[in-house]
Amino acid sequence: MKILLNSTKLKKELKKIEGLGHVPTMGSIHKGHEFLILRSLKECKKTIVSIFVNPTQFNNKDDFKSYPNNIKKDLNILRKLKVDFVFIPKINDIYKFKRKRKIKLKKKDIILCAKFRKGHFEGVLDVMDRLVNMINPKKIYMGQKDYQQYYLVKKFLEKKYSTQTIKCKTIRNNQSVALSSRNIKLTTDSLFKTSMLIKDLKKLKKTLSQSININRYLKKKSEELMQNYGIKIEYLEFRNLKDLKKSDTKKNSKIFIAFYIDEVRLIDNL
Repeated sequence: MKILLNSTKLKKELKKIEGLGHVPTMGSIHKGHEFLILRSLKECKKTIVSIFVNPTQFNNKDDFKSYPNNIKKDLNILRKLKVDFVFIPKINDIYKFKRKRKIKLKKKDIILCAKFRKGHFEGVLDVMDRLVNMINPKKIYMGQKDYQQYYLVKKFLEKKYSTQTIKCKTIRNNQSVALSSRNIKLTTDSLFKTSMLIKDLKKLKKTLSQSININRYLKKKSEELMQNYGIKIEYLEFRNLKDLKKSDTKKNSKIFIAFYIDEVRLIDNL
């Protein structure tokens, strides 16, 4: 496994490599990341994992400062997985040039997390554009838990590059909680509450009927869930996976949720 700490070394090592798979991460590697990496290792000739905590996608400075970070542990995991390359750039290496035009989301895309995290996805698209420009992967592997992120990144990158963005299933623990680097911030009690909430939402989805206005029903349901679990729900919506428009039909649609528990923001879709 080769560890690349700057763009010069990256360019030198990847110069003649084709069929490269890329798994972008912000570190704190968990089983969800491992699933993406193993798929890339299986499907691509070589695999590179990038570790970069991107400051421009945090709309809260304290959240950026407190983001979980354990590079030594991450490298041990990646070594065992037999990853070919790990790219760990510095901020100046990624943002060495300014954009002529700022990235702006279309009005129809300012929904879900984009509505509540101003500038977040602009930061995500900016850094992904820069990484793809530097790495030039054939495929990028992204988890379905961050579905809106996957949707926007795919739409943005595939217009500009020949890179294919691959959606991978959400990996959960044995209590149904989607794996996330932020889970490390949760107490045992909060993890249990999150588990019960997700199980309740799974049952709720099965009972949804097309004879009702599903999103209006979920809006009322969110008040009940906040009271029952002592959490703050930012959104609880039913949306179509193809275009992320609000949906009233169960086909190709999911429940999307963002909520705060123990002051930790979690997202999921079911």
